[in-house]
Amino acid sequence: MDDQTREVELNDIGASPIGAEPMTAGPTGVRPPDEPRPFKRVLGFGIGAIILVGLIVGGTLYWLDARHFESTDDAQIDAYTTQMAPRVAGQVTKLLFADNQHVSAGQTLLLIDPRDLQAKLDQVQAQQISAAASIEQAQAQVLVQQASMDQAAANVRVSEADLLQARQDYDRFQKINPSAVTRQQIEASTATFHSAQAKLDASRQTVGGAQAAVHAAQAQVAAAQASLKQAEANTHAAELQLSYCTVVAPVAGNVTHRTVDAGNYVSSGQPLFALVQDDRWVTANFKETQLAGIRPGQDVELSIDAIPSLTFHGKVDSFQAGTGTAFSTLPAENATGNYVKIVQRLPVKIVFDDQRVKDYPLAPGMSVTPRVRVR
Repeated sequence: MDDQTREVELNDIGASPIGAEPMTAGPTGVRPPDEPRPFKRVLGFGIGAIILVGLIVGGTLYWLDARHFESTDDAQIDAYTTQMAPRVAGQVTKLLFADNQHVSAGQTLLLIDPRDLQAKLDQVQAQQISAAASIEQAQAQVLVQQASMDQAAANVRVSEADLLQARQDYDRFQKINPSAVTRQQIEASTATFHSAQAKLDASRQTVGGAQAAVHAAQAQVAAAQASLKQAEANTHAAELQLSYCTVVAPVAGNVTHRTVDAGNYVSSGQPLFALVQDDRWVTANFKETQLAGIRPGQDVELSIDAIPSLTFHGKVDSFQAGTGTAFSTLPAENATGNYVKIVQRLPVKIVFDDQRVKDYPLAPGMSVTPRVRVR
């Protein structure tokens, strides 16, 4: 190839598109790409610096705010729950509530067939009437025995008078000259005297027997009165058992977790449904390392997962006297030598200080995130 042809090829290689700036050939004969302009590099550094400063400022503000609070996501709504169970066995005849219905204290909730218990009540009431009649009979017997005792006492007085006369006749015959009276008269006066003594002794014994009969009649009265009290107690117990056929709400709350329906036969003590009481609070399980600055009465911000648009207010109420593991069914046995230190959590009761909670159906178990202001 000659020198003229080589020059033409080199010119073709270095040719530029129409309207483009000519490229300057490098050492290899090819032009390098355009280098970044200086203002673009400065702009990139500026944006990066602004983002870095924003992160630093935001992190600092977050730390300055977060250090005034202690928070945990191990918290939930809590409430007292009353498990309702019948106190007598029987067939359920009627349910007077609906699922999840709110009921007031004293409201009738359930009826159990009362006929068996009504029959028992009628029986013990009849026994009570019989016991009352036995008292009247025993009291009448006391009066009869008292009259017999009075009659026996009167007979004693008659016998004493007869004995006095017989003694006087006997003494007179003993003082008279034996030749002035007959032997028969003396023996008759002697016999009359001893007979009067015997009659007096018999009358006195009769009085003793009458007194014993009076005491026995009085004892019968006492026994009849005791029987009446027992019958009254049985009647009261039967009335109480009959009243248990009507199950009423002991407290106000919402009926839930129903396991009974009309027509079911229920046993005494069998759980039928639960009453979730109206009071609500938050049980927050804080780590033991978070408790140094928490005190009762401190303000708390409460975020409820079910109501994310609102923040409720509350106050720290009290601390449980023991961690969760201390009251577990199978607490950890650390005396075996296999001890591993684990940060424990202590339940803290937080009460609502916000009337808005009444406008929302907060149920036990709902997740809450409390933030306790410690500074």
